[in-house]
Amino acid sequence: MAAAFKDHFTPVADAYRAFRPRYPRALFRWLAEVAPARGDALDCGCGNGQASLGLAEVFERVHAVDPGEAQIRQALRHPRVTYAVAPAEDTGLPPASVDLAIAAQAMHWFDLDRFHAELRRVARPGAVFAAVTYGLTRVDPEVDAVVDRLYHGLLAGDWPPERVHVESGYRTLPFPFPELEAPPLEIEERWPMDVFLGYLGTWSAVTAHRKRTGADPLLEIGPALRAAWGTPERPLRVTWPLAIRAGRILPHAGG
Repeated sequence: MAAAFKDHFTPVADAYRAFRPRYPRALFRWLAEVAPARGDALDCGCGNGQASLGLAEVFERVHAVDPGEAQIRQALRHPRVTYAVAPAEDTGLPPASVDLAIAAQAMHWFDLDRFHAELRRVARPGAVFAAVTYGLTRVDPEVDAVVDRLYHGLLAGDWPPERVHVESGYRTLPFPFPELEAPPLEIEERWPMDVFLGYLGTWSAVTAHRKRTGADPLLEIGPALRAAWGTPERPLRVTWPLAIRAGRILPHAGG
């Protein structure tokens, strides 16, 4: 039986669109280089299209699927991106139809046996799959101390168990394809404090904490964050380390 869809993000779909960071262009340039062609790309668990738009800059057609209807309604439109409400394990695409498939900040939610079978079904010869995830955000030592208090302290009991795979850079998940060496990359934004708070509000654990306790953990850290930030309107450099696992999709595990 298929695992139930764990919907952690419908309540924040609009905020997810507004406040989630964008992936670096260098990521998509590298993916285009290692893919056998630049015709069709598949974005699995696309959310509302943060990675889909990057793929559209280097691929002719992007098929973006997510099981969350609210996420697809909020999706960022592009003439080369087609969105569909569908799980990563059953995309609805024809066999042998994509040159590249990615899962950006999403693979830890999938039924991996079914997902790997779906990748083999839709992959063209030589197609590449890349799983991308980003770790805990960093700003500067003062702001980081406040974020760490939120992440490791206030929200310690509110993270879903799948979060451990993000923290490991997906090294704790099975990956049955011969791996490619990926370049070291990071996400970088320059944000004022209100945008940074908006991003923190998209964390699944923040939503869970509010539901569990009736309290807003962002209000609790607000004074300390303001003190650490200095002038709230001042943009600071915000970064996230990227972890990338990429490989050639073979018909069967191991070749």
